[in-house]
Amino acid sequence: MKLPDLTELALRNLRESMLRNSLTTVGISVGVASLVAMLSLGIGLQQLVSRRLVKSGLFDTVVVTSRRDLRFTERDQERPAQTPGESPVLDESVRQEIERLPNVLEAYPDIRFVTELRFDDKPHLTMISGLPSSAKSNDAFEGLQGSFFSSDTAAEAILQKSFAEELLGKTTAPGEAEPNVADLAKPLLGKKLIMRYAQRAAPSTSVPLRPSDASSENSAVATAYSVISSEQKLKIVGIADLDPETLRGPTRAKVFLPLKLAESLHVMQPSDLREISRAASNQPLYSALSVRVKNPAQVQMVEDAIKKMGFTTFSILDATRNLRQVFVVLDMFLGIFGSLALAVASIGIVNTLVMAILERRREIGIMKAIGASDIEVKKLFFAEAGAMGVLGGIVGVILGWAIGQVINLGTNAYLKRQSLPPEHFWAVPWWLVLSAISFAFIVSLVSGLYPAGRAARLDPVQALRYE
Repeated sequence: MKLPDLTELALRNLRESMLRNSLTTVGISVGVASLVAMLSLGIGLQQLVSRRLVKSGLFDTVVVTSRRDLRFTERDQERPAQTPGESPVLDESVRQEIERLPNVLEAYPDIRFVTELRFDDKPHLTMISGLPSSAKSNDAFEGLQGSFFSSDTAAEAILQKSFAEELLGKTTAPGEAEPNVADLAKPLLGKKLIMRYAQRAAPSTSVPLRPSDASSENSAVATAYSVISSEQKLKIVGIADLDPETLRGPTRAKVFLPLKLAESLHVMQPSDLREISRAASNQPLYSALSVRVKNPAQVQMVEDAIKKMGFTTFSILDATRNLRQVFVVLDMFLGIFGSLALAVASIGIVNTLVMAILERRREIGIMKAIGASDIEVKKLFFAEAGAMGVLGGIVGVILGWAIGQVINLGTNAYLKRQSLPPEHFWAVPWWLVLSAISFAFIVSLVSGLYPAGRAARLDPVQALRYE
């Protein structure tokens, strides 16, 4: 039997029992819809997390530290060949070398320090950090009240919301709504802060070191630094609702300055105290560098290149490996639960085709009597089962997509009432569409195995005598 004849015969048989076949197809559609809805939820949540991380500027960022800094450990990395004292230091030449690596957009120093800020003649001790101009596109500044820095060297500051509350003396009681960022910004924007800090002055003398104090790669010269107390006036230009540096954990800053300004202040850093012996070139030392990569897919490649230079690296990809495993397990369980309805629908396919055998025994007997083989009879029933599977899969994908859209609209309406930004929690990629239809087709063919085998085993003589 040729394929066109087989297709025409299968569609005719499906039309003859329209109600029963339609109900079976609807059962398949419901099963596919539940499968698509479950998996699209898992995929949507995973994409939501990825979008937030990418937009936050952390997903494509590698944090580089020297192994001399004993605060950082070698977790999940191979044991370094050098001891911490023999490891290279992070200075300006290293920063430029890293910035020249392939796939690197920029490498900027991590400048942060704890110091005193005075506002209305009241002291406030807090953590301050320098931000590059590229941080303007950071997700944390979407709800920024005021403006970003006017230039890389402007004497301006952006405050984190909690520090703005501290300056205004606002406290939130348990159960009380937190102050709005716009309300905090009105009395603060344009006001002045006075920052008092310890400044590292230029080296004045060079004192010879004892041979035992000098490492092999450093000159036997100790550079003496002068530390003086300095002040810097800052203008408050913005209030940020979110912390743009979640990668730093407990050391996150609450006040942000333009990076070039923070560098020009020459604030005394812990690395200056750790590095007593320095080379003759007076290059600034950095406790850490932040390296932005062109594409998150190239982060691992950049990490490997920096590790070969003798430094320790960390990226959000390292921290999200376990998170990706969680999403894989979540998708697996969502797929299993979504497939249960499709498994129930497969029983309906078996029932429909078995009933078709009983109703069409005489027709099957005639087919076998005029020369149809057992394989051709099986093909006919497989074609009918496959047609119901493909049609049910297509309708199920559309239904699953519609369910996701309705739930997404309802969720966003709830978020809007809670004064939260809307989000997209559902995603139906093309591979999920094709996979769902293919899975429904395969399940339908498997469900048709028993009815097709039973039809092929019919005795044509007995079938022709059946009324």
